[in-house]
Amino acid sequence: MNKAITDGLVLMPPPFSAGLAQWSRENGTPGSATYAGAANAALVPSDQDFGACLELQKTEATQRLRYMGQTPIEPGLYLRISVRVKAVAGNLPAVRIAAYAARANGTQVSVPSTSASVDLTSYGEIVTISAIVGSGSRQGVTLPWGIEPVYGHFGIDLTGPNGGTLRIDNVMIEDVTEIFHRKMIDVVDVRDYGAVGNGSTNDVAAFAAADAAANGRTVLISAGNYRLNSSFTFNNAVRFEGRISMPASARLTCTRNYDLDTYAAAFENELEGFKRGLQTLFYFTDHVVFNLSGRKVDLTEPLDVAALTGLTSLTSRRVLTNGQIGAASSSAWNNDSVTSTATYSTGTPTRLSGVTNVAAIPIGARVSGTGVGREVYVVGKSVGAQTVTLSQPLWGGAGTRTYTFTRYKYLLDFSGFDNLARFEITDIDFNCAGRASGIMLATAGLTFRVADCVFTGPKDRAITSIGLGCAGMIIDQCQFLSNEQAIAAQNRSTIAINANANDLKLRDNRVVRFAHFAVLAGGGNMVIGNHFFQGDDETDGLRQAGIVFTNTNGRSIVSDNYVDNCWLEVSNEHEPAPGFSSGFSFGGLSITSNHFMCTNVAPSFRWLVMRPRGPGHFLNGLSVTGNVFRAVNGAVDRAEKVDTTQAGLDHDRARNVIFQGNIFHGVSTICQNPLTVSHTQNTASATWTVDAADLLPFGGKPLSAVSVLPKGALRNSGNNIVYPGLYAIAATGSSDKMVELKWQESVRGVALVTLRSDTPQ
Repeated sequence: MNKAITDGLVLMPPPFSAGLAQWSRENGTPGSATYAGAANAALVPSDQDFGACLELQKTEATQRLRYMGQTPIEPGLYLRISVRVKAVAGNLPAVRIAAYAARANGTQVSVPSTSASVDLTSYGEIVTISAIVGSGSRQGVTLPWGIEPVYGHFGIDLTGPNGGTLRIDNVMIEDVTEIFHRKMIDVVDVRDYGAVGNGSTNDVAAFAAADAAANGRTVLISAGNYRLNSSFTFNNAVRFEGRISMPASARLTCTRNYDLDTYAAAFENELEGFKRGLQTLFYFTDHVVFNLSGRKVDLTEPLDVAALTGLTSLTSRRVLTNGQIGAASSSAWNNDSVTSTATYSTGTPTRLSGVTNVAAIPIGARVSGTGVGREVYVVGKSVGAQTVTLSQPLWGGAGTRTYTFTRYKYLLDFSGFDNLARFEITDIDFNCAGRASGIMLATAGLTFRVADCVFTGPKDRAITSIGLGCAGMIIDQCQFLSNEQAIAAQNRSTIAINANANDLKLRDNRVVRFAHFAVLAGGGNMVIGNHFFQGDDETDGLRQAGIVFTNTNGRSIVSDNYVDNCWLEVSNEHEPAPGFSSGFSFGGLSITSNHFMCTNVAPSFRWLVMRPRGPGHFLNGLSVTGNVFRAVNGAVDRAEKVDTTQAGLDHDRARNVIFQGNIFHGVSTICQNPLTVSHTQNTASATWTVDAADLLPFGGKPLSAVSVLPKGALRNSGNNIVYPGLYAIAATGSSDKMVELKWQESVRGVALVTLRSDTPQ
């Protein structure tokens, strides 16, 4: 930088030969005395060393010489004032650079105004006196002036004994700001420390030297192709003009600008930069967040994160955030499918044995076939033993069958981790584009978190758990947009989420037209505030389950959701012996304050479905309260049902079932438990038969009459008001749907009878 050139600043004083009227013998301010006509000053036209110069005799204690022109001073501008002098006669004085610092109005600013004096020691010796003036107090600045002065009057002072005569060369004022560029611009170039940048020479040592020298400044990787043969860490900020290359196992760690912008610049490729930055995230302890800088990265194949990092376990919190990860067109996204014969035994419920072609079966493949529940995956295998380890048992019983193993391909595949805990993905747009699935979790790990993300067009799955890597998983405020939105609901196969472990939090998500929103095999789940809708444009359309609980006792809360054109299903399809033998059976659910909606569905549609895969099961601990059920463009028969395709429920064993406080619109038959019915007996009788009329939920029986309250007087056959005692016989009639009230005598009248389909204890 030279402002005399770039800004047209006039810095250089005129030569003495132009006249001495511009040279003050005071401070240089307007009106001060000059050397024009002074007895002790004369112009020398041709000195052998200086050419035209000033000859000056020292006659005052401090003999001043100041240029009366206003030399500008600006923040960031550094001026060097220099002058050559020599003694020619008399006493030998001392010489120093001196100046007057002025505000715009000419008043003096109190700043350092003189440099150190230099003693002249011999006649004829040329001595150069210089000083640097500037706004900053930097090393090398003689007179730091700050930002208040706007101009100065510069020159020299002669001190020491009087009587000496000197010759003085023209005063030089130069812009020397470039001297301070290294400090001002704050850059250290690796080439200055020996980096070659030819693509083959190992430049690690030069990089290390530059980083050490930076000491808080920015390391510049200037143009070139730099090879680093080992891992390298920048402890200072770094800026890339050139690019680097490294072995796949080596890591680049940028501690002061750890983001995709930096890594993409380092490798001159967004994809490679993304991989390298993600790789470092698993080792870097100075940062826990890798920021994609709002950029888009297109993958051409599934990213095996464990293989990329070389790790199989990480339990420290790490976060990937702020960008888009997309699936570019590539055959690498094609699913792998293997069909094999295998034997299943309920004694080893998560193992297939005698598996043919076991070597070809990939870890993470989904298992399908007769007797296989939804979302069963391969978590391990032994080629020598011909066995496959499954994520869940099979409900179809023991035997030898043919199974299909389908391996979906995921943008981010964590299945190579044996344990991955506290990993978070936030504000990422997973653009699966109908080519790829989204995320496959590790085989084990706690509290994987996905928040504020969008999954667009997953080919098969958005988030898949093949093991227990979903324990305590948190999915918050995400959007899941199916790739099958134009397909009739019953023909869809994509699933947004599945989980095998306990304690999921699914909150405030929006899920559009999948086959299922979630298949949950664990318990302790919180499903709150989600909107999942699975309708289509068909008339009297068929639908599928929105959420499937495959644990009969799910210990879960389903609250404040918008359940649109799908249903909640409880199944036991992951039990190796699906008939009831022990345990709590179907229940452990609180379904509260949800909005259930359907449009253009067949009357057989239901919002709540129990689907036992074996006999003997019953309802135990189910609360359905404060919900709204509404059908639009056609009524539905009722809100709930038991799917008896494989088995029904034992209604005689129902316990602690609450189904009340709900609102039904467009529902032909409502249900309640406890249920209060009004029974009118027109003819006096000692036995009144009260019909529950299928108003109890899930086809339940009236197991007890908990209260009978006459509505008005009871009258006997003589029309007299009587007050008879009574008892009730529950679950009578051909379908066990009646209750008989046995009165002490024959009576007629109206009674409000409250019935329960469960044992409330």
